[in-house]
Parts: sequence; C-alpha cells; structure tokens
Amino acid sequence: MHAAKERPKPRLQRFARAMRRQPTEAESQLWLLLRDRRLADYKFRRQVPIGPYVADFVCYSANLIVEADGGQHTENPRDLRRDAELERRSFRILRLWNNDILARPELVLDLIWNTLQGEPS
Repeated sequence: MHAAKERPKPRLQRFARAMRRQPTEAESQLWLLLRDRRLADYKFRRQVPIGPYVADFVCYSANLIVEADGGQHTENPRDLRRDAELERRSFRILRLWNNDILARPELVLDLIWNTLQGEPS
C-alpha cells in the first residue's frame, strides 16, 4: 500500500521549492543518481512536503524516503520525532551521510537498491 499524498501548506511548499533551488552538494550528487528513473525505473521526487516536514527524496511507489544527512542529524531528537511521524504515514526512511554520498556513490546506490528491494541495509 502506498502512502497517501496530501496537499502541503503553502508556506511549506514555498520552503520546499527554495530547498530545490539551493541543494547541498550531497543532495545535488544524490539527485544526479536518482533522477529520471535512473535506478531501475523507480521514480524519485526531491524536497517533497509530507505533513509538517520536507523529505529530501521520496519514492512513492516504494514508500521510501531517502535523507542526505550531515553531522547536525546525529542523535537529533527532532529527527526521531520526524521519523516516527513519517513512519506512521507508512514510509520507510533511509538516512545516508553526506560524506558517503560524495565519496562512495556506488555504495549509496547499493544501499538504496537493497532498501527498495526490502533487504536490510
């Protein structure tokens, strides 16, 4: 079952658009790997408002959210609440470190592929 899409609040939608225009280096690199159904025809969207949050990358057909994270996300209580809410909405969350995205893109693609296939990462 796929997670339902809902209409985002205008303020959150503007914020997501701004984030799309100014991605981090890791987000840009990851988008190059995921865009245009490059990963086995799975469609990803970037900077997607979901409830009160903006997810970095979303594949609705697999209910998968991929987050590109820096050091500020280490054991962050806000991220724990956010993940719990997104999981409540039937999403799986895969958090990837920016350093890994930039230095080991093949490993990152393998992790995303395995997660899409339902294998433990």
